[in-house]
Amino acid sequence: MSVTLEDRPVETVRSEVIDQLIMNYSHGELSYQAFERRLDQAMEFQCNKALKELTQDLPLAVDKAFVESKKQDMAPNFRQEETEEVDYMVNVFSGSTRGGAFKLPKELRYFSIFSGTEIDLTHAQFCQDVVRIKIFSLFSGDSIYVPENVNVISKAFCIFGSVDNEVATQANANAPTIIIEGLSIFSGVDIEIKRSMKEKFVEFADSLKKMFS
Repeated sequence: MSVTLEDRPVETVRSEVIDQLIMNYSHGELSYQAFERRLDQAMEFQCNKALKELTQDLPLAVDKAFVESKKQDMAPNFRQEETEEVDYMVNVFSGSTRGGAFKLPKELRYFSIFSGTEIDLTHAQFCQDVVRIKIFSLFSGDSIYVPENVNVISKAFCIFGSVDNEVATQANANAPTIIIEGLSIFSGVDIEIKRSMKEKFVEFADSLKKMFS
């Protein structure tokens, strides 16, 4: 006997609904305007019945190929292999950005003094289960952007400063973990996701639509 709709976890139902919306949009069954409207509703609704009603008129169900594509596209860029032990970023009265599809070391240390440092890990390759970022920030403003679906733990100390972690501490037990340690003095360090989950879903849907066009 299957579990009734009302008793199923709302996040599980939400994920299934979003998958079906992407599936039908990518195959031309939904216009972009309808897809975006229903996606917004799917991310907002807290009622299983209301969520399911968003897909009742859609003809296509999620198939195995979709599941495999989603697994590859939505997961962090993680491939277990050897990498550098330590890498450094040093900014004194300056500013710099590290980003793109670079290979993350086991430990990244940055020193930011009267400066601005931006570390963008959105497209970085993770080679280890745990990556450490050790910071020393003095009279600076720094930003650390992390990918969706990774775990982020902040252990940094602040003296007349702040470290704002806006990312879920446990996103996925099997995903890489970023541990941020160090010291922020008269500084601000922001840890956040550069793309919203909606932007990620839309990007994935558009990539599938191009594939099937």
